Amino acid sequence: MVLSQVLVSVRQAPAVLRRNFGICVPAAQKASDPIQQLFVDKIREYKQKSSGGKMVEPTPDIQKELAAELDRVNKMYGFKEGANVQDLPPMKFQDPDLKQVI
Repeated sequence: MVLSQVLVSVRQAPAVLRRNFGICVPAAQKASDPIQQLFVDKIREYKQKSSGGKMVEPTPDIQKELAAELDRVNKMYGFKEGANVQDLPPMKFQDPDLKQVI
């Protein structure tokens, strides 16, 4: 019984190794397909352009739209001009007077 399982495993090992080798090798090498290589090149180019957390190649229209949207949000929530919207306002909590309840 154990011998038959070992023989089956030995017979399946080359197929498993070929399948895993076939998956891993293209990831480690350069793309052989020109379309695939163009895709990889564009991803690398986008990564270089997108460093710094800014938009990649924004048009003037997109920048105007972003500024208008930020102004709208500032007015809606009452932020002052140039204020950092990520800073939370100071919150002060007071303990209630429990003597009246007792």
